[in-house]
Amino acid sequence: MARAAPTSGTPRASITASPGTRTVHRPPDVFDERTHAVARVAVPVAIGLVYGYWAAALRRDAGPITGWNLLFGFVSAIVFAALCIGLLIVAPLLRRELHAVLWAAFAGIALGFLYSQTGESVLRSAAIALAVAAAVFLADFYRYYTHEDSEGHRIG
Repeated sequence: MARAAPTSGTPRASITASPGTRTVHRPPDVFDERTHAVARVAVPVAIGLVYGYWAAALRRDAGPITGWNLLFGFVSAIVFAALCIGLLIVAPLLRRELHAVLWAAFAGIALGFLYSQTGESVLRSAAIALAVAAAVFLADFYRYYTHEDSEGHRIG
């Protein structure tokens, strides 16, 4: 006999937008608030460590691992994680256009910086950063436009 997965104990009530409309059911929240709070910091830090390792590996270019290379990787990881956590806090408070612009700028700059570590020209790094930023902006704006109202409140 199949059983439902246990939830965090937080009841999820049905949401009704206004009288006469259909009821929208939210899926149960499997994790509690403490887990979400830890994940809000742990996920950007973990991604930052991968980013820092990637930046250090590109900069090293198959040479020996040095102290400066390790320092560069850790500083890159700290800056990436701090900016990501800052964006996760600030961006949802903004309108959907600025929200999408901030994430697009972050993604473009992050990838452009990594590409610049390969030794390619600055113009090519900037072009790739702009292309990535444009693609991320279009995808994010579409997502926010279809999932939020004009004040930034999530729909259904």
